Amino acid sequence: MPEGHTIHRLAADYRERFGGRAVRVTSPQGKFSDAAALLDGTVLETTEAHGKHLFLGFGAGEWVHIHLGLFGKVTFGGAPVPPPTDTVRLRLAHDDAHVDLRGPTACALVTDPEKQAVHDRLGPDPLRDGDDPARAWRRVSRSRTTIAALLMDQKVIAGVGNVYRAEVLFRHGIDPYRAGKDVSETEWAAIWQDLVTLMREGVRTNRIDTVRPEHTPEAMGRPPRVDDHGGEVYVYRRAHLPCHICGGEIRTADLAARNLFWCPGCQRR
Repeated sequence: MPEGHTIHRLAADYRERFGGRAVRVTSPQGKFSDAAALLDGTVLETTEAHGKHLFLGFGAGEWVHIHLGLFGKVTFGGAPVPPPTDTVRLRLAHDDAHVDLRGPTACALVTDPEKQAVHDRLGPDPLRDGDDPARAWRRVSRSRTTIAALLMDQKVIAGVGNVYRAEVLFRHGIDPYRAGKDVSETEWAAIWQDLVTLMREGVRTNRIDTVRPEHTPEAMGRPPRVDDHGGEVYVYRRAHLPCHICGGEIRTADLAARNLFWCPGCQRR
């Protein structure tokens, strides 16, 4: 599932390519046809992201709410606009470009109150200016749930997925099984600020890189990572490989139906 930086990047891409222009809106697959007919020919006025939720604003309180889920995919293209396939849930197009949405978990036309309801059930997002990390801290500091599980709970903090979860805990030497109530406020502030920095860089480069300059392949004289997720990381999907820092074996386990990765040597209890 895409992490929050990808959704914020998509919001920027939609805005850059289609913002302020009247667009042709269609649903070749048919599941969004009625809403597409209402929006066809209107102006895409704004875009917004919160965690893993994307909103396309067409004015008059009309928003397309998109959640990609595990299988959703967005593909941008130029002109000439080719005929769509019947798997396209939503297509926006104008004379110079088009964008196709396939396989999302959610794609619905919502009102302002319905959009606000989505925001209300989400935690603060490190990529949203003005979102308050103290809101998340109040929940973390009272919880006996592991910090690894709390970081993946979108009601606590929005946009963090499996990669950022594993990497930020490693970068701060925090055992993933530590209870939220045992994380200090200073540690939480450092985690939040690190996520802000890492995820902003993810938006800029459209990939996740979490290793510090002294631990890059060039600095360490090691081969670059080969993985379909791309980016240089410390522990994510590196189970049974040696840690870049201590040389110990990276561990993996199932936690809240997701694979957890950590280094017991660097993330001591």
